[in-house]
Amino acid sequence: MNDTNLNNRQKQILLILKQKSNISRQELTGKISAKKGISRITIIRDLNDLIINKFVKVEGKGKNTKYGLFETNSLLTYLDLDGYFIEEDRVIKKRFDVSVFGHLNGLYSPDEIKLWEKSKKVFKEAQEKLDPSIYKRELERFVIELSWKSSQIEGNTYSLIETETLIKQNIRASGHSDEEAVMILNHKEAFGVILDKKNSFRKLDFSDIIQLHQVLTRGLITSGIRSQKVRISGTQYEPLSDKHEIEKMLRQLIEHVNKTEYPPEKALILAIMLAYIQPFADGNKRTSRMLSNAVLIAYNFPPLSYRSINVNEYRNVMIVFYETNNLYNFKHLYLQQLQYVIENYFQ
Repeated sequence: MNDTNLNNRQKQILLILKQKSNISRQELTGKISAKKGISRITIIRDLNDLIINKFVKVEGKGKNTKYGLFETNSLLTYLDLDGYFIEEDRVIKKRFDVSVFGHLNGLYSPDEIKLWEKSKKVFKEAQEKLDPSIYKRELERFVIELSWKSSQIEGNTYSLIETETLIKQNIRASGHSDEEAVMILNHKEAFGVILDKKNSFRKLDFSDIIQLHQVLTRGLITSGIRSQKVRISGTQYEPLSDKHEIEKMLRQLIEHVNKTEYPPEKALILAIMLAYIQPFADGNKRTSRMLSNAVLIAYNFPPLSYRSINVNEYRNVMIVFYETNNLYNFKHLYLQQLQYVIENYFQ
C-alpha cells in the first residue's frame, strides 16, 4: 500500500495512533465511528490493511490486543503531507535542532534494504553485461536527466531537450539566461568529479563537500561556508547564522555519516541534512543531491536522477523536515526515485 492510496479513515487511524499509542481496537473504533458514523467492520478492514502494509503494529491477543504505529523512530512516523499544509496554525521548529542527530539511524526497514540491494545487483549486472558503448550512452542519458531535473528544482527553465542539446553539443538555448546554462553544465562537471574521485567518497572529508559545492556553483556564487543569515522561501524555519556554528554542525554531520554503516543510509542522511544545515549561501540542495549520489556510487549503488519527482512535492517534503524533523515523506520520495532508477536505467 502506498501512502498516497490511504483513504481518509486510514489517515485518521494513523493520526489517532500518532497521538496515543497502545490503544485498544474498541477505543480506536469508538473514536472514529462516533464522529463519522462508520461501521465497526469497515474500520476493522481498514485497520487490517494498515497492519498488513506495516503502517500499524499489533501486540497482545483478545481483549488485551493493542495497536500502535509500526515505526518506532520518531523521525519516520506517518505524516499526512496534504493535511500538514492545510493547517494554518501548525506548530513548527523555527531553529536548527541538533537533537535530530540522535535519531538518524535505522532509517530503512528490511524490505527497503532489499530494494536497495536489488538496485545494486541490477547496477552491477548492467556494468558487466552491457556493451561499453551502450553503457556509456545510458550513463550520458542519466547525467542529462539528472542535470535537467536537479536544475529544474532550483527554478531553471531549460527543457529536457534543451538540456540534452547543451550537454551534448554545448549549444545554449535562446530565451534563457547564461546562469541557467552554467547551472546545468556545472551538474555535468560535478558528476564527472564524482566518477573520477569515486573511492574518496567512501569516507567523507570536510574538503569533499566544499569542493563539490564549488564545482556546482562555479560562475554563479562565491563558494565557502556562509557568514551571513539566510532565509528559505515558504517556511519560517531559520537555519543557523553563525559561521562557526554552521561549520561545527557540518563537521558533526560528516562524523555521523562516516560512522553510519549502511551506504544508502549515509546517502539519505546527506540528502536531507546538508540542506537542513544550509552551510552555503546558495546551492545547498544541489550539493545535497549530488553528494548523496557520490556516496551511492562510491559503494556501487545506483545514483538517483530525480527524473520523475514532482518539484512542488519535493519542496514541500523538505519544508516538512525543516519544520518538524519528520523524515517520513522525504524518505518515501527518495525511495520512489530509487524504484524509478531500477525500472528505467541501465537495462
